[in-house]
Amino acid sequence: MTAAPMLRQSLFQQLAICLLALLQGAKSEIRPFDLFLEPASGFIHYVDGFLLSPGYIDLSELRFHTVGSDGYEDDDAEMMEGGDDDDIFTEGEGDDAPRFLEDGNENDFMMEGSEVDIAVFHLPSSCATSRLGCDWTELGIGSRSDDDNLRYCCSNDAIDLGLCQGTQYGRLIVTDKFTGKHRVVNIPATGDYDNFLKYGKFEQKSGNGKYVVIFANCNDEGRPVKVDGKTIWKSYGGFLPGDLFGLMYFFAFMFFVYFGMMIWYGVTMKMFEDANIPIQGWIFGTICMGCLELFFRTGDLFVWNEEGNRFWIAFYVGVIVGVMKRGISRCLIVMVAYGWGVVRDELGATMKKITFLGGLYIAVSVVRDIMTVVATTEIQKISQEEETELLDVVTILSIVILVIDVTFYLWIIDSLNATMEYLENMSQTAKLLRYLRLRSVLIFSILFAVILAVFGIVDNYDEGIVDQEQEWVLAAAMELNYIFVLMGVAILWRPQENAKEYAYVMELPAMTSDDDGVSEMELAGAVPSAADDEDDELVFT
Repeated sequence: MTAAPMLRQSLFQQLAICLLALLQGAKSEIRPFDLFLEPASGFIHYVDGFLLSPGYIDLSELRFHTVGSDGYEDDDAEMMEGGDDDDIFTEGEGDDAPRFLEDGNENDFMMEGSEVDIAVFHLPSSCATSRLGCDWTELGIGSRSDDDNLRYCCSNDAIDLGLCQGTQYGRLIVTDKFTGKHRVVNIPATGDYDNFLKYGKFEQKSGNGKYVVIFANCNDEGRPVKVDGKTIWKSYGGFLPGDLFGLMYFFAFMFFVYFGMMIWYGVTMKMFEDANIPIQGWIFGTICMGCLELFFRTGDLFVWNEEGNRFWIAFYVGVIVGVMKRGISRCLIVMVAYGWGVVRDELGATMKKITFLGGLYIAVSVVRDIMTVVATTEIQKISQEEETELLDVVTILSIVILVIDVTFYLWIIDSLNATMEYLENMSQTAKLLRYLRLRSVLIFSILFAVILAVFGIVDNYDEGIVDQEQEWVLAAAMELNYIFVLMGVAILWRPQENAKEYAYVMELPAMTSDDDGVSEMELAGAVPSAADDEDDELVFT
């Protein structure tokens, strides 16, 4: 089989998976896992995910093996099963049990080897969606002294502070408040250890929301352990994280909305091909960008939901196309506000300024969006030092994007006011009516965005307003606001039989217009171009 047919077959298979996922059931979210557990009491590692119960987190395919040891192999996982799923699986206190140091005082303990603690627990929605997040000590992980000293591992320091007992030395501090599930892997002091986690399937029969899985190698004198393999997270509805199901179906719906707009605008442009004006090409291109973005974003989520693994090519293409759509649409609104195709037949040097600012927005937004994904997909330490560094860069880029957005908004408002003033002075009532309608669309959109921003701030404060599994509604509302403006512009500048005459002639005072603001034009003369900027009657800044 040649390369071309194979490529076509591969693309067809991916498209078929997207379509079949609409009809078939779900499997699981499968995550590759690779973690080097240093023996350290100063930090612990964790991963998190969102589940809709009943579901499960399966860690049984994780392989635990020591690094740089000699000749020890045990076919048993050195774990004991007892009771129901909520019991703690622990090792008996044998050779590796904590004991006093020979030359130390009675409060100094040591342990040979390591005991890797694995804890799985649910974050209550009351704190998981709040601005400050959850205090894990209130959930039974770690302990805090009266003078606010926090420890997650039981070390000699933690024992001195009275946060744990000597028998817990080298272990994760798990208090009576803990209601999750706990496993322990006993790593011997010498020899090789290489085994998979037994009893690693954690059933979650109730409790929708975010779950955390902790990995801790708390004995400072212990052994480094490599953990690799994959984890499986499954909600009752399928493969996606539970908070993305609504977004997946919303994206699918919006794809068909964009596709319908693209067909309508493209067909009408073809019907009135001789009457098309340049601004309509930008509008059609923006609609195509939106349709392409939703195709890839929807395909990514449906493939993820079907196979348990992300379709990363579709995801990144969707992110890049989506950023390009937003950048081009900002340029489009500035062009419309300047009166391109209504007051001006060309923009001259102003077009270079518009495209430069749009290109800068696209470049910064692509870097910000990709870095955001990198920051939130890494295995994290409780100190979050690595993630905080990445998020600091993301915050700086977000501020840059905010400044660019404010520049665009001020530019749009200033240009729109100048265009409307010019049309009013020249008694261009039909064209002025179109811009009055455009202004109404923009004002409504800005008010909606402000309300949405305030709602988002309030939602992130304290316990929040929207449930975790409904957080996607905020992103959906932003997309609806965007398409509202795009659809408004597309309708106001829709292809028509007399679009070119309407754009490039001046209106006589005696003209009458229909309800849509479309007049029967008398050819009184061409509209000004960018070369007319010196005219005192037409000033754009």
